[in-house]
Amino acid sequence: MTESSDRDAAVEWMVRRFYELGLADDVLGPIFRGAIHDWEGHIRLVADFWSRSLYGTSRYQGNPYAPHMRLDFEPEAFEHWLKAFETAATESLPADDAAKAVGVARHMAQSYKAGLFPFVGPDGRPSRKPVRKT
Repeated sequence: MTESSDRDAAVEWMVRRFYELGLADDVLGPIFRGAIHDWEGHIRLVADFWSRSLYGTSRYQGNPYAPHMRLDFEPEAFEHWLKAFETAATESLPADDAAKAVGVARHMAQSYKAGLFPFVGPDGRPSRKPVRKT
């Protein structure tokens, strides 16, 4: 096997392991099952994203933020997402690559959370909608 094919296999395994963990999670499972209908196509797309993020390949050309805007979930999902991702990355990738992937994932989670939940609700929790002042 070449280094490139080894990397591709590791990234695909990471993505598959992430979704295995996510589907078993009480918070992530319903989100994933409601949003993903073509699992193999989705796994390829996400593997291409991580291949680009980690190794600079040009396989992914999309905007990963846009599809997440349509999903219905609460801010707590990010903690579950990171836990599943960190586990999958450390189990699947060489240590340096796993550390890089986890760093990218943490940055993504922070950015997505700020973008998707830019307001604070009356209870002080992050919200997608501004508080109406009466």
